[in-house]
Amino acid sequence: MLPFYFHAEYNSFFFVKIMQKMKEDKSNTNDPTLSVDLSEATQAVKENRFEDALILFEIILKEHPNNIDALYLASVSSRYLKKFDDSQKYIENLLLNAPDMGRAYQELGHINRDMGNDEKAIINYRQACELNPALLASWKMLYQYFVKHKNQPAADHAQQQIKKLESLPPALLYIDQILNEGRLGLAERQCRAFLQKNPTHTYAMSLLSEIANRLGYFDDAEFLLEKAVEFKPKDGDLRMQYAAILRKKQKFAKTMEQVNILCDQYPDNPIYQAQKASEIMQNGDHAQAITMFDDILSKNPYNFSTHTSKGHAQKTLGDTDQAIKSYQSAYQIKPDHGEAYFSLANLKTYSFNPNELNSMREQVKRVDLSLREKAYFHFALAQGCEVIGEFDEAFFHLQQGNKIKNDQSKYSIERMDAELQAQIDVCDEEFFKDLGVGGHTTKDPIFILGLPRAGSTLIEQILASHSMIDGTLELPNILSIAQSLRGDDIYGKLGNYPKSMKSLTLEQREEFGKKFIEDTRMHRKDAPMFTDKMPNNFRHIGLIHLIMPNAKIIDARRYPLDCCFSMFKQLFAQGQEFSYGLAEAGSYYKSYVKLMNHWDQVLPNKILRVNNEDVIEDLEGQVKRMLDYLELPFEEECISFYETDRSVRTASSEQVRQPINKKGMGRWKPYAKNLQPLLKSIGEDLLYPEDISLIK
Repeated sequence: MLPFYFHAEYNSFFFVKIMQKMKEDKSNTNDPTLSVDLSEATQAVKENRFEDALILFEIILKEHPNNIDALYLASVSSRYLKKFDDSQKYIENLLLNAPDMGRAYQELGHINRDMGNDEKAIINYRQACELNPALLASWKMLYQYFVKHKNQPAADHAQQQIKKLESLPPALLYIDQILNEGRLGLAERQCRAFLQKNPTHTYAMSLLSEIANRLGYFDDAEFLLEKAVEFKPKDGDLRMQYAAILRKKQKFAKTMEQVNILCDQYPDNPIYQAQKASEIMQNGDHAQAITMFDDILSKNPYNFSTHTSKGHAQKTLGDTDQAIKSYQSAYQIKPDHGEAYFSLANLKTYSFNPNELNSMREQVKRVDLSLREKAYFHFALAQGCEVIGEFDEAFFHLQQGNKIKNDQSKYSIERMDAELQAQIDVCDEEFFKDLGVGGHTTKDPIFILGLPRAGSTLIEQILASHSMIDGTLELPNILSIAQSLRGDDIYGKLGNYPKSMKSLTLEQREEFGKKFIEDTRMHRKDAPMFTDKMPNNFRHIGLIHLIMPNAKIIDARRYPLDCCFSMFKQLFAQGQEFSYGLAEAGSYYKSYVKLMNHWDQVLPNKILRVNNEDVIEDLEGQVKRMLDYLELPFEEECISFYETDRSVRTASSEQVRQPINKKGMGRWKPYAKNLQPLLKSIGEDLLYPEDISLIK
């Protein structure tokens, strides 16, 4: 009997879609790998006939100049022939077509190694492993370097990765590698073939679940991992993966159940204990999480990551002094722990001393530092240099940090513009007229939306100070509902959504509304209304109106230059890829305004726009205006919002615990000479003439 992942009904749902993805890989990427026969040339490489291979690759590349496999193998062949300039040229062309291909950076590392450029090689191997953690050769080279330079923690980590990868069958190692290159169709085909012969191999099942996860098929990912855990219940890493997908699906009780099992099975494992504390923190009980972190640290006071996590919990609760001590403890234990330095900078109220700044400057130069840590250091240094007036150095670090994040992102201005335009095209006046009245009648939710760094946290803090409103922070539920409506056409450029909303029945609309209320109840206390300040919900106002027509919507808006530059300065925990470039940020702002203007037209009087500048200039007036819109009585506590004792998780957490001030206005001006890309993408219509002249 075939296992569950080969059942006919399962194939029809998931695997058929994968085959569609494989077709998309051919037509929508610069990787025509699957349509070019490389067999003869590849065989020549395997037989070490590199001159013959190069002749064949040149023939192939004349017809298919962007074929990544041909470029890669041509580079390998040239390197073995010690034609290093040619080898590097092939890799550079490859990276133009596949900038996130880890194997390309590995090959670049081999080239630099063979040329005697050891430090450049280490940087390349670092990049390779971050883009593709399944590259065994790169880990081995890094391990040698770490041992040579007496970096024991890094050496231990590299050794763990080497052991893990060497334990895998070659077929799974290859699948892991191509999966990390985003070649999902090919990875699925190879993985399914492996599982036909090894139907209970849990690592193969976890790889297949990761494919489903990346494609947005979370039900399938959950199903695969649930079965894998049944096959191998003592595999802690596997159960951690299962817990992660359960959290992603907002099955918080089940997530905690799995984490508890882990802690029961491995009571002395600090990683699992810390994960439990993090889950408790995610569920809102930061005080209990801190108690657990303290317990972990009592057993191992040198656990730097636990100090950092404890600092996050303390910051969320408003205990800034203790958070600072926790972050400082973390970097004192591990000086290259960039997250600790960035967390201090992210308080927005902390000033680095000269020793801290110099330490960060030295750390960011290290060749063996991961890109993740480099990004943390660059953003922290930008904040630190700005405070002391070193604006040129601050902007340099902003550029470097954002470049790292932008290079890792697959964000496309064109794709985002198309996604937002689809909302305009579908959700017109006729759309709402045809669908008519419907949805859940609840009046509980208050959606505070817009762009990050636009003042939404301030608005939420003001409203959450009211006795009749619970502040529940950024909730992913609307985004999850929108994802579920993408449907079978998820592999298209935009999917079925938002077109799929046209077919929603009255029953479905009411059910979606009820589900939102039920799924978010765990974040609420006793107030009759609650906030959801997920900024990207502005893309889904049409959906919100259909499923909860009585919900209130507040558009938090900020002057474009202040807003966009503040986004550019911020290293976000996840998402918000549009913020990692000035042109990208400006374009996103412009598209956001266009979409909001559309919502105002088709849903008149539905949305209350609140400008950050107006709140700063006339706090009481704007508070009364918002409460009138919400049909709530005025309460003085909303004016003294900074005294409200509540958890705040966003980057503005410390700023909203202070009285209203103008510190955030005009912070872009010292950088004006560098902001031409932002001006070009936003356009001049939304800006003050005097500000335009500063940038030009």
